[in-house]
Amino acid sequence: RHVERPGTGARHVIRDAEMTAATVQAQTVATTTGAATGTGTAERFASGKGHRDENFPVASILLKRDYRAPILAFYRFARAADDVADNVAAPAAERLAVLDDMHAALAGTGGAEPTATALRDVLTARDLDPRHGLDLLTAFSRDCTEDRTADWQALIDYCRVSAMPVGRYVLDVHGEDPDLWPANDALCAALQIVNHMQDCGKDWHALGRVYLPADRMAAHGVSVDDLARPAATPGLRALLTELAHRTDDLLAKSAGFAGRIRDRRLGLEVAIIHRLCVDLNARLKVRDPLSERVHHTKAEALGLAARAVAGRLLGRA
Repeated sequence: RHVERPGTGARHVIRDAEMTAATVQAQTVATTTGAATGTGTAERFASGKGHRDENFPVASILLKRDYRAPILAFYRFARAADDVADNVAAPAAERLAVLDDMHAALAGTGGAEPTATALRDVLTARDLDPRHGLDLLTAFSRDCTEDRTADWQALIDYCRVSAMPVGRYVLDVHGEDPDLWPANDALCAALQIVNHMQDCGKDWHALGRVYLPADRMAAHGVSVDDLARPAATPGLRALLTELAHRTDDLLAKSAGFAGRIRDRRLGLEVAIIHRLCVDLNARLKVRDPLSERVHHTKAEALGLAARAVAGRLLGRA
């Protein structure tokens, strides 16, 4: 089987892995137009963000061609649902109605939302269960009605429906053993929490949401107003450092994940994702996400990916 050399395959992966600042734009015009025309699909909420704009690889060229299409179908579904939930210009009831339509279409009980029906066709063709997509809809529905996170366990519970299903779906598409789910869940939770820490200011400013645990904010004397400051207060820095250390535990639990995956290409991609996440989490211990760049430049991500690929190939030699 052909596997790209670290110096070449990693370059392709970084087209997908390049860290970009997450931007959420209010869709007021689209919402108004959709309401006037009676459009009931998620399309009118679209942010325009694609899989190459995400923080970590999505269906990268490292994966076998046969697996990339079903993963992209899942991504388009997830992106559409996420855009609906994040469109704070639309009333929560309106967003929930679209998410309910997506749920019905994916579950096969009705509904006609295009990305959900397309994903259901993929699932049917591959004899896969829709539960991972349905779990995601639970998370996005929660985002429409809840804007605070009580404690660390509540954050992990949110990751259980917002992040872990993504990795589980990719494993299922590849026919991997469900015994890998605990390692997958730890890595996916780490990825989600790193994103929440990195985007804590943007989430509050653009969406009015706070994913940082409220009990730990109180313990460090951090208020939501601190998330709107141009730079982090000492209390917020201490909070983010504490959360980063807790995220280290999740990354440690997933450290051997890539090596246990049967599909070598998927193992390489997971190794890259893990390496990128470890580095970002380390940065959050020393950098201020409100005033400093945390995300990787293309060159930084390329170097980390190349080392991850080299390590996996040498480890399998």
